[in-house]
Amino acid sequence: MSKRAILTVILAGLLPVAAAAVVPQKWELRAKEDFLRGKLDGISVSSEGLLSLAPREDRLAAPVEEFYLSLLVGPEGVTYLGTGHGGKVYRIGRDGQAELLFQASEMDVTCLALDKKGVLYAGTSPNGKIYKISDKGKAEEFFNPAERYIWDLLFTDSGRLWAAVGESGGIYDISPEGEGRLIFKAEDNHIMRLMKTQRGDVIAGSGGKGLIYRVSPEGKAAVVFETPYEEVRSIALDAEGMIYAAASGTPAPKGGQDASDTTPVRLDTDVTITVSASGQDKPERRPAAPAAVPAAPARESGAVYMISPDGVARALWSSADEMVYSLALRAEDGMVIFGTGPKGRIYAVDKQGRSSLLLQAGSEQAYELLNLPDRRLRLVGNNPCYLGDIMPAQRSAGEFLSPALDARTISTWGRITWEAELPAGATLQLQTRSGNKAEPNSTWSDWSPFYQKKDEQVLSPKARFLQVKVVFKAQSGQASPVLGSLGVFYLQTNLPPAFSKLEVLKPNEVFLKMPEQEEVILGLEDNAGDRSAAKAGGDELRITLFPKKAERKGFQTITWEAADDNGDELVYSILIREEKEKSWRLLQKGFKGTIFAFESPTLPDGTYSVKVLASDAASNPTGMELTAEKVSRPFVIDNSQPVIRNVSVRRSGSGLDVEFEVEDAYSRVEEVRYLVRPAGWRVAFPVDGVADSRSERFKFSVKLDPGSDDMITIRARDGHGNVGVYRQAF
Repeated sequence: MSKRAILTVILAGLLPVAAAAVVPQKWELRAKEDFLRGKLDGISVSSEGLLSLAPREDRLAAPVEEFYLSLLVGPEGVTYLGTGHGGKVYRIGRDGQAELLFQASEMDVTCLALDKKGVLYAGTSPNGKIYKISDKGKAEEFFNPAERYIWDLLFTDSGRLWAAVGESGGIYDISPEGEGRLIFKAEDNHIMRLMKTQRGDVIAGSGGKGLIYRVSPEGKAAVVFETPYEEVRSIALDAEGMIYAAASGTPAPKGGQDASDTTPVRLDTDVTITVSASGQDKPERRPAAPAAVPAAPARESGAVYMISPDGVARALWSSADEMVYSLALRAEDGMVIFGTGPKGRIYAVDKQGRSSLLLQAGSEQAYELLNLPDRRLRLVGNNPCYLGDIMPAQRSAGEFLSPALDARTISTWGRITWEAELPAGATLQLQTRSGNKAEPNSTWSDWSPFYQKKDEQVLSPKARFLQVKVVFKAQSGQASPVLGSLGVFYLQTNLPPAFSKLEVLKPNEVFLKMPEQEEVILGLEDNAGDRSAAKAGGDELRITLFPKKAERKGFQTITWEAADDNGDELVYSILIREEKEKSWRLLQKGFKGTIFAFESPTLPDGTYSVKVLASDAASNPTGMELTAEKVSRPFVIDNSQPVIRNVSVRRSGSGLDVEFEVEDAYSRVEEVRYLVRPAGWRVAFPVDGVADSRSERFKFSVKLDPGSDDMITIRARDGHGNVGVYRQAF
């Protein structure tokens, strides 16, 4: 612990803050988070912040629909695709040919499952039903749970079908004959996802309170983990029994929430359904095409958790502005692959929480991911719809578009620099463009020619904003180029300082620096040298204190606020002028604070104005400095005492008749008191009843107590605190 305290005073924005000068500055992208703020087309970003070509995507021919909501790949490589708004189920053969297999009467096909015989089952919503589809055009209603939503289907080891439902929130157990019963009723509104473990029980994720349950084959459930998010919409398990869960959405209120409370369950960025407990009819919001007037955006947040079988959880990845829609476990290296929105990004994270961006898809939501043989991943995207495979091999070209550099003012661009590894056959091509609008548009300059060497002069014209494009290329089968950092030097155009405030405090009002051995009036010229020399030896404890405003006779304080958009260091000159004078008098030069106090008795009484001149000369070469000035409102300096004259004190019986006049040169007479001992001070009002002018007349009678002194003392104070005293014997 410290043995000695050094007191740091914060003046609530009044003391200067050190800032950078107008010197060349460097804008640099180096960390993973820096690059993720840009736009990545075919580019991966490693956990160390290295950019390289992303895995190749092979798009599959799929019917055009508004939404793809469910995906299933059969053992023979046949793909089944359920749609939104159309209520359709498509079968896509290994040859890539798609055919309509089933048309439901409900709007959405939200889940699909295959039994051991290869028969397909589809769950629909809203007013959900489960259909058994034996072949094209051959479908029948298999089970109707009288629930609004069927979120997931899962076949158990015994061949029975489990259905996760909402809005009453539960799991149905259904026999091969289509007879079902509710075996688990959740405390929240929805069960969103089911995943079977090697032991035969089921891990279930809920919507509403974001719970993860372990459910036995008999339907007995226990909460494994409660996430701080609204829903758990995707689950994966590894061979060791570890649970990986994707949680998303606005955190639901914890503790005491009624099950009937309305709970939004997000399907994707443009798909939000408002649900309530059964029996209460409340409006629902269906998936819709982009509206002409966009709705208020919902909060986009999510996380990926790793949870041990006994419920010990750890967040491997989280984001305040990306929702996690799906995840898949890559068993060969233990990586968790997960898809997010609204940027359509697909990440990989290991058990230590080291995450990397695999690729950014062309859809806003990476909605569903499925593992395929040969380390392929099947991806379903929405907004717009997409179906394709992410291949283990890298692509041959990609592009990184940096976020726009905001230089804050028109700037001259210096050199562009980067760090990269270029294996044989790999190239990087960099270009820049500039403009004066935050979002690049047609008013920006054209892209520059390619920069061939590191540390080349930027060719884009002067502007406030600059953007860099990096094109990655590699020959087929060859290693990718790797970009480690990207930087641009720039020099801002010098801008003048600007004042936002200049205030003259009341007479005698000062700020005190606290606490030291003696009072220090902030801003007062220090002619006595350094009063706060450091003492040698001992540890230091820094305590932050705020200044104390106090009254000290004979001082006038001025405060101001000024800033420089270049961040230049500002120095000030303070000048003063009496209203009848033509020239300004210099009070202080080279002042670095924003509180200035001076001793007012050093100037004659009168009406004055103060001018503060700000200069950025300390940060700029001679001849390039800029200044700004601000003049205060007029104020009065008055250090003259009020004059008490024409005093008449006459005895009248057991009292006194007192009459006098008080006059002040510059200030109104504020208060008059008199004293006849042993009585205390008494206030006196002027004849006109109100002390509001520089000259006042007083007339009053004083009752004398027995043993009173034979002297009266009169004390007058003006508006600036000056005091005049008059004594007279009687």
